[in-house]
Amino acid sequence: MNIGIVCYPTYGGSGVVATELGKGLASRGHKIHFITYRQPTRLNSFQQNVFYHEVGVKDYPLFEFTPYDTALASKLVDVVKHEKLDLLHVHYAIPHAAVAFMAKQILNSQGINIPVVTTLHGTDITLVGSHPAFAPVVEFSINNSDGVTAVSDSLKKDTLEFFNIENEIQVIHNFIDLSRFKKTDKDHFKKAIAPNGEKILSHVSNFRKVKRVQDVLQIFNKVQKQIPAKLLMIGDGPERQGLEQLCRELNVCSDVRFLGKQDAIEELLAISDLFIMPSESESFGLAALEAMACEVPVVSSNAGGIPELNLHNETGFLADVGDVNTMAKHALELLKNEDMHQRFRKQAFAQAEKFDIQNILPKYEAYYQSILKTMLV
Repeated sequence: MNIGIVCYPTYGGSGVVATELGKGLASRGHKIHFITYRQPTRLNSFQQNVFYHEVGVKDYPLFEFTPYDTALASKLVDVVKHEKLDLLHVHYAIPHAAVAFMAKQILNSQGINIPVVTTLHGTDITLVGSHPAFAPVVEFSINNSDGVTAVSDSLKKDTLEFFNIENEIQVIHNFIDLSRFKKTDKDHFKKAIAPNGEKILSHVSNFRKVKRVQDVLQIFNKVQKQIPAKLLMIGDGPERQGLEQLCRELNVCSDVRFLGKQDAIEELLAISDLFIMPSESESFGLAALEAMACEVPVVSSNAGGIPELNLHNETGFLADVGDVNTMAKHALELLKNEDMHQRFRKQAFAQAEKFDIQNILPKYEAYYQSILKTMLV
């Protein structure tokens, strides 16, 4: 198949999933065309069957806000026509699903019928998409897509609750590349972080309020009072300054590393003993899956799609959002019991194997084929 993929090219989950999906499909012989305003962060090396089309946006004094939607629609029309695409797969409803509908109508007027698959990722539904300023367009775009997928059962449920959806939503879970995310021997690295054998806790996110990153520090503070520990805070975002202030107030700064955005996250997860995800909302919890693939148990909230991934008392522990006392209790239970910790490590990896990209790619291929067949009827 000749497939166009539209996504945000940033570190966010939807962009990462879209890029890894495209690369995986390309490895199976499909031609993949990424169409976005900047080269995706995970698209950092040459790969056969992968093409990149940059959306150029012009600044005009007339516009207070540059009309990216219009530029993207025009680029989609151009790429579909000249690369003879079979299908467009757009990730994150805003604005990609609406833009794809516009491009589809333009192409229809020229005798070209291109099917559009929209994948819903989370905040495009639960946060941004449900806002009155966007909701009518999001609902219309979902209902006028030729196919719709969601990354978890929880997100599908939320979508059906927030909007009047007529289209069938297919759940295809997020995935992990086990050839990259795996337990590796990084003992020299671990000794540099924890020279005295301290336990290493880690957290990865965009440091936004919805991630409840202050809870991570509160949990770590409670853990450290009972066992020697270090904390790796991976990522960056608007809550960073407040986190640093809380770190000083709790007097734990000497044992907390703020590492910023990292490309080789798997190397940091490989030395971690526990992953903390106290999010207020998560459509799936991709960062937790990456940790589990590296044999790291997870202590998390029970928000959104996380329970579909992190199995309570098996791959880690779940607690109510904001319940830092229970999360700290579970963390200590794991870190103090070596037999339990090793058992949870193995079970976390076994659960991650179910989400191996090689298991998920055929589901997308089959879904594309079903959409293409429907279009021929």
